[in-house]
Amino acid sequence: MSLLTLLPFIVLIGAMFLMTRSAKKKQQQAIDMRNQMQPGSGVRTIGGMYATVKEVSEDTVLLDAGPGVELLFAKNSIGAVLTDEEYNRIVHGIEHDLKSDADVVPDDASSLTETDDSSDAAAASDDTPVDLGKKDAADADTADGAKADAQSKKSDGDSDAK
Repeated sequence: MSLLTLLPFIVLIGAMFLMTRSAKKKQQQAIDMRNQMQPGSGVRTIGGMYATVKEVSEDTVLLDAGPGVELLFAKNSIGAVLTDEEYNRIVHGIEHDLKSDADVVPDDASSLTETDDSSDAAAASDDTPVDLGKKDAADADTADGAKADAQSKKSDGDSDAK
């Protein structure tokens, strides 16, 4: 057998070795994380429930999920051990203020705009249509003709309908 024939098998065995090594590494990290649990620390179970550790034994964990609610879980069912800040943020909604010098956002937008000139307000209150310059010259001529026809049909209070 030549080396070229054995090369695909060597690459396949190497890939399998790397995959099992990374899986074992993740599994060891999870075991270490579960062994670091102490009473009083906040956890998230693999089902998504947040609770506080009340008691840790060899294979089980007693969790306090609320007033008078104690649940017994297997250690393997703990998905993550949370820091105190993260647990308080998620469960109690307590945000740790990182920016004490943050800009204050006003409650309304009126303080964000400046209206010192009263002529702008008068110009905005006109009921005349604003030409945005999107009409062609031919369309403008027909529109002006239609306006003239409409004004000529108006009369001083006389109407044909009775």
